[in-house]
Amino acid sequence: MSDIENDVESDSGDKPPRKTAANATPAVSIAKRQTTRRRVLRTILLTGGVLGAAMSGFLPLVYAQKKRLRPPGALDERDFLGSCIKCGQCVQVCPVSAIKLADLVDGMGVGAPYIDPRAQACDFSCDAVQCILACPTGSLTYHKPAFLQVRPGAALAAKPILIAKEKDAEPTLNMHERIGVARLTRPEACLAVQGKGFKGQTRGPDFKGQLRYMSVDRWKPVKVSSHPYDVAECDLCVRECPVKGAISIETVFAPDGSKRKSPVVHEPCVGCGVCEMVCPVEPAAITIEAGEVWKI
Repeated sequence: MSDIENDVESDSGDKPPRKTAANATPAVSIAKRQTTRRRVLRTILLTGGVLGAAMSGFLPLVYAQKKRLRPPGALDERDFLGSCIKCGQCVQVCPVSAIKLADLVDGMGVGAPYIDPRAQACDFSCDAVQCILACPTGSLTYHKPAFLQVRPGAALAAKPILIAKEKDAEPTLNMHERIGVARLTRPEACLAVQGKGFKGQTRGPDFKGQLRYMSVDRWKPVKVSSHPYDVAECDLCVRECPVKGAISIETVFAPDGSKRKSPVVHEPCVGCGVCEMVCPVEPAAITIEAGEVWKI
């Protein structure tokens, strides 16, 4: 067998064909592909950045559809945002940490104090509305200056009586305007309307909210999860409301003419949010409408 035939037999095996100069990828093509890939990635990142910037301006408008519940004594929203310097002093003095500072989605309101009553309501454990005392600018105030009008329905008919101070020489809170109003927004879910009771931890064992229970400690708020309930007919919103006469369980007529029990909110309601915080159904049957006024 000739040397040429041996070469043919050795090349006819399973080994892959060798790359030749004709089929090898030029180095220029590799560099071009890498450059194109970098351009595509840069375009994607720039597009994401532009969309992110656009959304950062759009999100505050979306969140603005839901009003923030401001601390007691807050001026009307526009005046409040115009005068609050976001110092956080009101946050520091709140004994139940009900006051938080808003984040970036609030746009102009970023850093402004607000209350999320479902997470932690204002139960007036401070007795003296200390957030107002701590405010250095008058954004939270006992009395509005003369040039700022009180919106119809925002003013309280009288200073609210704090149940925890009812036996004190001065049982009232120095508040002249409400920060919101409680509404039974989901009556079909309300246990009182259904004639049902409640037993157990109202928001579950992991709930971190605090509340001042007079039967436990006159001065120190405790975790709601450490205070289980056992009531034949649910009345937690009335039982724990810190303001006298703000809410009660009344006999009402249903659309079909039948009688049933239901929470009824009254004029002394200041919008503190305790009723929303302790409501055992999810979502809460009773909620606070921030900045709402009293309507007969």
